[in-house]
This record gives sequence, structure tokens and C-alpha cells, in this order.
Amino acid sequence: MIQRKLPEVVIIGRPNVGKSTLFNRLVGKRLALVDDQPGVTRDRRKGEAGLLGLEFEAVDTAGWEDEDDASLPGRMRAQTQVSLKGADAALFVYDSRAGLTPLDEEIAQWLREQEVPVVLIANKAEGNGGESGILEGYSLGMGDPIPVSAEHGEGVADLYSALFPLIGDRAEQLELEVEQAEAIAADEAAKRAAAAAEAGEELEEIDPTAPLSLAIVGRPNAGKSTLINRLLDEDRLLTGPEAGITRDSIAVDWLWTDPASGEERVIKLIDTAGMRKRAKVVDKLEKLSVSDGLRAVDYAEVVVLLLDATRGLEVQDLKIASRVLEEGRALMIAINKWDIAEDPSALFNGVRAALDEGLAQLRGVPLFAVSAVTGKGLDTMLGAAFKLREDWSRRVPTAALNRWFDDALSANPPPAPGGRRIKLRYITQVGTRPPRFVIFGTRLDDLPVSYERYLLNGLRKRLGFGAVPVRLSLKSPKNPYDANKGGGGKFSGGQGRD
Repeated sequence: MIQRKLPEVVIIGRPNVGKSTLFNRLVGKRLALVDDQPGVTRDRRKGEAGLLGLEFEAVDTAGWEDEDDASLPGRMRAQTQVSLKGADAALFVYDSRAGLTPLDEEIAQWLREQEVPVVLIANKAEGNGGESGILEGYSLGMGDPIPVSAEHGEGVADLYSALFPLIGDRAEQLELEVEQAEAIAADEAAKRAAAAAEAGEELEEIDPTAPLSLAIVGRPNAGKSTLINRLLDEDRLLTGPEAGITRDSIAVDWLWTDPASGEERVIKLIDTAGMRKRAKVVDKLEKLSVSDGLRAVDYAEVVVLLLDATRGLEVQDLKIASRVLEEGRALMIAINKWDIAEDPSALFNGVRAALDEGLAQLRGVPLFAVSAVTGKGLDTMLGAAFKLREDWSRRVPTAALNRWFDDALSANPPPAPGGRRIKLRYITQVGTRPPRFVIFGTRLDDLPVSYERYLLNGLRKRLGFGAVPVRLSLKSPKNPYDANKGGGGKFSGGQGRD
């Protein structure tokens, strides 16, 4: 995968001026949560943006509030201030309909003291309601205000004209470098494919050195953001004693060095909002946050379910784990706050036993003891995550799959209910991520679930899939004389059996 370092443009302003709406407009999708109430955004969020062909990385930030540094709004302001370090440009957004406020002037004063070039954005400028506010913007001494309506997409051309002189040269140079790198990568891929075809081997569907998409999920206050900050060795995400601080799912690209091999690996760390029991989630914003977290799970490769060592395993944890497995993601579980755990040995064994009982559909899910404070166990967990993704993405050679299938049938032939044999003819792998297999045969509607489970367990044990979700479906040949069934056969569990 080509790693691109796009020019970075930070969006700054007080609460409720439309920063997240502008961010979503620039990236072309609803990545950031948007609501009428102020203070929705708390952590800074990044996304690849495009503006009339000009590509850059947009950064959404929390609303700037004049509060004590130790308070939650004060810590959010500190995150916004840090976001400007290393940025190529800033978009200072104010509400043209409300006009300038003392807080806008405070932000402008701070921005003038920075070295980053600033484009002044007069948002909500649709119609005539923002004309006086646009004129007020000139008093800030930051150049001509750019009238924009982030909600309706107005003012895009003017914004492009103001932004291009600041980042255009770098963006064009980057595009040239990326084209050259992609050409080299395509040539190498073609050589690997030709070599595999000559050797009669199947080419791997995934590059093992590709970035790992790793989502961290769990109940509120389990330490998800603290753990990611520890890995990054910086206060990238907002943390604190308050429950439910994280709202948006935040993705951060990070370069991890494997201490065992010294190899550098790219990981996309995804922080998510805490997931409480559904009955307790009544606030609109919390519902949006949980939905955003579940979408992050759907697009992750490996998901780490983080437990709180001071609370152990709860029913909600099992529900979250089941959801991850239903989506076919590779799952691992980490017990956080191990540095303050009481009777750690009994805790670990108890959680292990409860997981094997509560997640009967997939026993042996990897379990780790970690500490976001001391860093204990984090490298071990990350190394295991790459191995888990490898199993989750692996395709079994056809010859090895057929050998296993023949051995499994010989060791334990299918039953013959009513004296009529169930014939299992052959098996094929139809996909990966998660691994998916189809068995073809006759009278498959009569095959007991216990025998399917026998085959599924054999697949995992003999073919090295370990504790990753595996889909197994059964399919019969079409019977033109069977009008009721239409020859469709049986598909285990609706979604395939894990």
C-alpha cells in the first residue's frame, strides 16, 4: 500500500459554527458526527479531502471554549492547539449569521501568533442573512473572509482559490511521487503474480506488510483512548475520569516496531466510543456515537475488546464480542488496568473460562493482560494481532483442502438417517476475510448440526485457522423435479456457521 502524507489543513473555530459540517463537505462523506448542540466534536479527526482536484488531509477539531485548562472543555482546547503543530494551513471558521464574538476574536489573536497561514471562513453565508457578519470579518485583519455555506456546498470555488496558493505546490509534488510509487508497486505485483503462476501456486490475496486496521472497542471507561495514547507515546486522544468522553471513532496511522524482529509495521489504530447496554443509551448523541463505533468494527480487520480489570467480564462485553464475530471480524480480548488488578491469576483464569462458556461459537479467542499505564503486554498483543489477521486472510491451497476433507470423511463418515446415505462430494474455499467454505453434496438438509460442527472444528484445527470466525455453508445440486426446494440446498445458520 502506498503511504501518502498529504498537506494538512486544520479546521478551527468556536463551538457550533459548522466545523464538522465543513469537514464532512470536504471529505465527501459524513465521517464526523454533527448535531445542533455545541461541543459534539471532542477529539480531532482526520480525513482525505478533495477540493476541485486539490487533495489534502482535513482535520476537524473540538470547539474552542474559554474554560479552565483542567476542565473537559479546557482539555479539548489544548487538543485543538496541538493540532496546529506541523499543519500546512488552517481554516478559521466563524458564524456569519451570528457575527463575530469575543471568543472569535480570542481565537484570531491566538492564530495570529502562530506561523501557520490562515484562511478566514465566514460560514452559514447562504442567502442574505450573513452579509453583515461577512463584513465584520475584515476587522480581524486576517485577509478577506471567504463566504461559505458548508451545509449547502456554496463558496467552494472561492475556498479553492484561497487555499491553492498555500498548499497547491506540495499537493502537486505529492501526486507525482504517488504516481511513480504506484507504477513501481504495480510492476512488482505483476512480477509476483507471474512467478506464482509459473510455480503453480496461488497468489496471496493480501500483502502481509499492508497496514493493519485495528479497532479498540469496549464499555465506557475501559481505557481505550488511554491505551492508544500509550502506544503513540503522545496525548493524541482526549482522556479523563469522565465516562463517555470519546464520541467520534478516531483513526490514527502509526508506525510500530516489532521488538521481536525489528520490523516496522503500519497500524491504523481506531478508537471508538464506549458501548453501554442498549437500554441505557437514550441520548441522541450517544446513539450516534455507538452507531459510529459499530461502523468502525465493520471496516476493521482485527478488533480488540478491552475489559476493565477492576470490573471483570460482564454480559455487555459478551454482547459486544458476539457482534464482532457476527460481522466476521477477527477478535482478540485484552484485560486492561492489569497494574491495579486484584488476584490477577484468578481474574485471568476466570475471564478465560467465562469467555469459553459465553462465546461457544468460537472458543479460544486470544486473551491478553495489558496495562495502558505501564505498557505491559501491548507489544505481545500487537504481534498477535498481525498473526490473527494472517489467519483471517489466508487461502488454503486446493490440494491441502481436499486432503483434509477426505481424511475427515474417512475418520468420521456422515450419518445415514433412515438408512439413506448423506453424500458430501467436495469442498471449496470461496473467500477470505473471514475464510468462507462451501461443501457440495446431497441430502444436506438431513446433516446434523453436530456433524457440521465437527467439520468446522477440523477446519480450524487441521488447517491452522485458530480462533478466527470461519463460515461454512452447504449446497446441494439443483433438482429440476423438486418444485418446493428449487434445488437450493441448505446454508448453515443463514450467514454460514462459525
